[in-house]
Amino acid sequence: MGWVAAVARLRARREPGVLVTVATVRGHAPRRAGAKLVVGRTETWGSIGGGNIEAVAIDRARELSGATDPEPELMEFALNDKVTGPHGVQCCGGSVTVLLEPLPVVEAVAVFGVGHVGLELARILARHHLDLHLIDTRPDMLTDERLGVLGDAVAQIRVHHTPLLPEEVLAELPPGAHVLIMTHDHAEDAALCDAALRTAGLGSIGLIGSSAKWARFRQRLAAEGGHAPAAIDRIKTPIGIPGITGKEPAAIAVSVAADLLRTFEQDRRWSVPDPAAAVAHAPAAEPVAGTTVGTALGNR
Repeated sequence: MGWVAAVARLRARREPGVLVTVATVRGHAPRRAGAKLVVGRTETWGSIGGGNIEAVAIDRARELSGATDPEPELMEFALNDKVTGPHGVQCCGGSVTVLLEPLPVVEAVAVFGVGHVGLELARILARHHLDLHLIDTRPDMLTDERLGVLGDAVAQIRVHHTPLLPEEVLAELPPGAHVLIMTHDHAEDAALCDAALRTAGLGSIGLIGSSAKWARFRQRLAAEGGHAPAAIDRIKTPIGIPGITGKEPAAIAVSVAADLLRTFEQDRRWSVPDPAAAVAHAPAAEPVAGTTVGTALGNR
């Protein structure tokens, strides 16, 4: 499997990984600059030359995969018989610099209701590196012509037409997906709120609407749905940045998108890496096989 397909597989699995690339080569080395290796939790695809270089890079890649908000970094390897690495000696005679680029699990967002506000929100979110699910019961909201404005999207967009039970899509969403409920039908919104509270593993849940709408929904969720107050409090309403009062669809969409991006940042700040994977990495005292020389975007 090529490295492009391997990266796509990790994304589809929602598994973090690292893309490892031979950045520079001086003298003799196992692979030329540009050789790539993709490292997942338990699998690897491709090769940067095997031996100590590859083993050390895999070790470090898996440490990065378990870290919170990792950054790209460079590693240097001297390939001579005077340098003993943790996985043996490579005495090709040259030196190699390797770039490690983390491939974090991207955020997932599900927008239930692609009306005026939903489409404006999709246009903003589509410019971000995430998985975007668009769900609507009305086929005319999901036509290729209408969604053509998303043609240059950075996000991976998945369209769901659900003419009967849109809440069934909740069970298909990836773990941690953030849900925004903004359909054209308040009964549909209420059913989605109830189903979202019953769906394990979701991220944030947001509901568009007035305080009067929420008061009715809250009472119904408690009386008919049997949800405890603490569970109902998971639903955020109104959504968006407080103080932005414009009612134009584009203004609402900007406010909601900004609030969602802030939620992403908070999640990253408070996420706790797997202790088994997030091992503290101390560079070697001398520039030997596998020395980390700093992030690729500074701190060199």
